[in-house]
Amino acid sequence: MGTRWRVRVALPAGYDAAVLAARVQARLDGIVAEMSHWEPSSLLCRYNRAAPGSWTALPSDFAAVMDAALLVAERSAGAFDPALGRLTDVWGLGPRRPDAPPDEATIAQALAASGWRRLALDRTGQGAPARLRQPGGLWLDLSGVAKGYAADAVADLLARAGIAHALVEVGGECVGAGMRPDGDPWWVDLETPAGIALPPLRVALHQLAVATSGDYLRGAHTLDPRTGHVPIGAASAVSVLHPSCMMADAWASALGAVPIAEARDLAAREGLAARLIARDGGEWLSPALSAML
Repeated sequence: MGTRWRVRVALPAGYDAAVLAARVQARLDGIVAEMSHWEPSSLLCRYNRAAPGSWTALPSDFAAVMDAALLVAERSAGAFDPALGRLTDVWGLGPRRPDAPPDEATIAQALAASGWRRLALDRTGQGAPARLRQPGGLWLDLSGVAKGYAADAVADLLARAGIAHALVEVGGECVGAGMRPDGDPWWVDLETPAGIALPPLRVALHQLAVATSGDYLRGAHTLDPRTGHVPIGAASAVSVLHPSCMMADAWASALGAVPIAEARDLAAREGLAARLIARDGGEWLSPALSAML
């Protein structure tokens, strides 16, 4: 995924940390092999190259991510869209690096080949894997949700291994389980863009996850899937707290892809615990986050 992972964990006596690290890496390697749009051999890239009208069988991880992605796409009216791979490609936000920004004709052509409403996810087969239909020329890009899912998957792996106390991070998306060895919860400071003077906001990830989206580290890399352009008036940083890191990741992506006023309305309507930081340094906390504080 072009990023790093880290796990802070209270290991039971006699547990081999190297063995645990290898299991975590293997779990993440499996997710990358399914959902990376950077690896040409991944299942996602094979789906993107599939013939029009064909169906691709999805493993359980991939199917779970698509279920969540399509739900957030519908609830956000397309502010989050897993089927914007053509758009991220023409803007150079994937493996390919174009020489110049796309012109309007190129953006319009990519938009016409994109869109979550063109997807058909079939879960009707009894005991059979889910299937995803390729309508023709559509490219998936799950970068706005897969890191969060990966963090959840690692946390689940640890729990199944009998490890109840851990903080998992994948590319800045975090999941907390149990407590620290000193009896405190896993404290995490929400990210604030450099140059913005705001008091720190520290949250306790006690069976909770947080994801942050913004353009303050890598520049403008968020697109509004509905227009194909970098959004005007969007927040500089968006953080979402949620029991599911996958959902926090997807919603942070959605809220960061629209103007701040629309993001506020969406967060309030969906009951999201969200923090938005404007480019002028203004801070907005959603009603759900304010209630938590």
